[in-house]
Amino acid sequence: MDRPEQPTESKQTPARERPEHAGPLADLVVLDLSRALAGPHAAMMLGDQGARVIKVEAPGHGDDTRGWGPPFVQPDQGARESTYFLSCNRNKESITLDLKDPAGAAVLTRLVRQADVLVENFRTKVLDRLGFSMARLHELNPRLVILSITGFGHDGPEGGRPGYDQIAQGEGGLMSLTGSSADDPTKVGVPIADLLAGMYGAYGVLAALHERRRTGRGQVVRTSLLAGMVGVHAFQGTRYTVAGEVPGVAGRHHPSICPYGLFSAADGMVQIAVGSDRLWQSFAAAFGIDRPEWARNADRVADRDAVIAAVDAAFSGYPRERLMTVLAELGTPAGQVRSLDEVYEWEQTRSQGLLVEVEHPSLGPVSLPGPPIRYDTGGRGRHQAPPTLGQHTEAILAWLDSLDAAG
Repeated sequence: MDRPEQPTESKQTPARERPEHAGPLADLVVLDLSRALAGPHAAMMLGDQGARVIKVEAPGHGDDTRGWGPPFVQPDQGARESTYFLSCNRNKESITLDLKDPAGAAVLTRLVRQADVLVENFRTKVLDRLGFSMARLHELNPRLVILSITGFGHDGPEGGRPGYDQIAQGEGGLMSLTGSSADDPTKVGVPIADLLAGMYGAYGVLAALHERRRTGRGQVVRTSLLAGMVGVHAFQGTRYTVAGEVPGVAGRHHPSICPYGLFSAADGMVQIAVGSDRLWQSFAAAFGIDRPEWARNADRVADRDAVIAAVDAAFSGYPRERLMTVLAELGTPAGQVRSLDEVYEWEQTRSQGLLVEVEHPSLGPVSLPGPPIRYDTGGRGRHQAPPTLGQHTEAILAWLDSLDAAG
């Protein structure tokens, strides 16, 4: 028999938005004990959906990413803000606690009792040494969902290894698939191992919260940077596990679809995705490369170099803008390679809510990349700037006091 979730409106501060504009997770409290990127990204995803996220930071320096730069904003050393920190901490509050001090541990204990979710990415056994093992956390709050993110897993022969993004990209096989040649393994241009671990972690948290509705109890959700890398191998993974092939670098072109990749126009680069034989027929006829031996995708993949050379030759006489128009008229999926300034100035990006304006306590109005999820109704109507270190300490302590007073 299902046990309905108990309402937790008392956990919300009086200043929160009206429920219809607060987001679908507005009745949840999340403790973010993590630092750097994987854990903070997971917690930010929950905050984007309305959860109250309380970020617990060490006094004096806070999250490591507060010092990662340049670039920094503001010249003053004491007031400067790292753009790295700003990227993964919107929609959070900050409290500073020394968890090695009994007073700090006592406050964390009070917070744990009020929380629905706790996010941590400490090295294995660090929380145990601080007196907050998984068993102790669930003793304090049996309904607590704990997200634990590690580098290579919490157990196994290499479970204690520290996790850093580029190392995980290499160890998890992604770099062997990325680059121009086998001699040039290349990392993805963003910390994708961290980001994916955070995304999978947030996804696991939501599943555990759903299960809690039935059981009334929380559980530990575990993921890792390694798991995030293996989790996105997709068809490259089954090429090995099923077909026995060891994939190599894909470079600019898709390994299983042809033509699908980056090609040269007269004055720039254009990407196309000819994802079916039907698309190929109209595309090839328009550019004069409709050869019988290339009628099927498998045949084009087998003769990939010749197909790519033929497409490049056909495109070489077209300016990029004209080529994009021709491809659109043909119905051939195509696109450009935009720089980030072009992406953020693109009206399509802005129309999707992918840029948000917030008021930062020391920087004033700033623009941030926005949440990648939208709702027809009930989404979060207002976003909070990433906090300054310890910005909400007094308010959070007052909130805990008010809960104690209320019994």
